[in-house]
Amino acid sequence: GEDEIAFFEREIEEFCSELQSIVSEQITQSRALRDSCREFIKALSDKWSKKLKEMDLMTGKIQEYSNEMLQLSQCISENEEHLTEIKSTLNQEKQQNKDLTDSIQELKEQMKNETSNPKSIEERKEQLCKLKTFYEERLGLEIRRTHNEQLQFIFRHIDHKDPDKPYVCTFSINEQGDYEVTSCNPPVDCIAELQLKVRETNNFSVLVANIRKAFVALYCK
Repeated sequence: GEDEIAFFEREIEEFCSELQSIVSEQITQSRALRDSCREFIKALSDKWSKKLKEMDLMTGKIQEYSNEMLQLSQCISENEEHLTEIKSTLNQEKQQNKDLTDSIQELKEQMKNETSNPKSIEERKEQLCKLKTFYEERLGLEIRRTHNEQLQFIFRHIDHKDPDKPYVCTFSINEQGDYEVTSCNPPVDCIAELQLKVRETNNFSVLVANIRKAFVALYCK
């Protein structure tokens, strides 16, 4: 009897001890697994948080580049419009210069024919009035004589935004009999070169045409 009971109690104690050891080991393993899972979840969360920040930064960069491209596109469009305007101005200038050259040539031919085919004073006045009207209406050029006997050329139709804006150049004849520009408003920086050229060629009409070109170039800057 008692030996069997004692043996049975020892068996129970050993089983309980072994069971407690197994449970304790499982608890330890469960805690280690839980800690490992927490660390993995934290590492994964940190990784995706970093990825999201990088994506936000990339999105901001893409938006910034898009804005820059839009500004660049607008700038290109404005430059194209400005170039179109300049081309239109140059084409108008070519036509106006051709009209001016044709008119001057016609006047020269009329002057050559004066001796062989004299005209009345009234006819000559009518021709001069037509020429004056042509200059003023078609070419926007007005010629005046100042109080000190200087010749003043008033160019208009230069600034297409303000066609009536005057560009004024005043000439005189110096003691040597050469044409000399006494004032230019607004000023241009090629007057000396143009004066030298007209003294070499003695072609005043070319000087006037070149002055007008200089004013146009000044406006197109």
